[in-house]
Amino acid sequence: MSVMSVAEFALWAVLGALFWWKKLYRRFPAMSGYLALRVVATPLLLLLFYGQAQHWFNDYCFAIYFFVYWAVYIASSVILFFVCMEVFRSALSAFSGLMKFGVVIFRWAALVSAIVAVSSISFAHKGLMLIPDIAYALMRSISILELCLLAFLCLSINALRLSVRDLAFGIALGFGVMASGDLVLAMFWSRGTSLTDPLQFVYESLILVALAAWVVYCAVPEPARQPLVMPANSTIYRWNEIASALGHTGTQVAVPQQANGFFLTDVESVVDKVLNRNLKKRESEL
Repeated sequence: MSVMSVAEFALWAVLGALFWWKKLYRRFPAMSGYLALRVVATPLLLLLFYGQAQHWFNDYCFAIYFFVYWAVYIASSVILFFVCMEVFRSALSAFSGLMKFGVVIFRWAALVSAIVAVSSISFAHKGLMLIPDIAYALMRSISILELCLLAFLCLSINALRLSVRDLAFGIALGFGVMASGDLVLAMFWSRGTSLTDPLQFVYESLILVALAAWVVYCAVPEPARQPLVMPANSTIYRWNEIASALGHTGTQVAVPQQANGFFLTDVESVVDKVLNRNLKKRESEL
């Protein structure tokens, strides 16, 4: 586990360097912030963890580790929401209408998921032990959101003309792998797993696999996106036009109030018909 932890920090550092060197922070600023948080927090947490074993800082390392770890965990869950938004926008960048309409649905889905997750927290734990429950609830909702995003990209990759080598798909794939580990760990959290539990090795292995995949995605040049050319009767093109029209009031046109005029015209025609009938009757009688 110590070797895997050091390897994780090395991969975080390499990934952060690649993001900075290739200036990917301009395209994915939230992802860059998430990487910066991990690069800074990982060695600090390792230092505090080993300091507890060596009885540094008068045995205050565990208390510091507890607050730092869960603060980073909760901050990561918040940043991951914005990372998912970036990936979603990047994948639908060629369809502005669907992107704007989808972002609204995406935000509401995330809000509902967070409310459901937090409302399902059991308040059996009191005091500071409530912090892990809240953190895991938030991360569970984000993990579900990440898996849904990955499923969406996998199902619509052909319609969106998105390549599997695109960095947006790679980020979603890596977070999907991590989300699977988070859900498994949250499911068995009540068991009180230790660092020597096989579940911890599986969880750390999934993180290393995701980080290695991100390093490959950042190191290998991704294919340039070509302008989309599709027939006018394409289904996704029609959906994009419909989504673009939603929420736009368009140009306002003043409609003349002709209801009274139409009503008077109808009345005059009825009166003329009645008068003509009366005249015909009188002429026939004469």
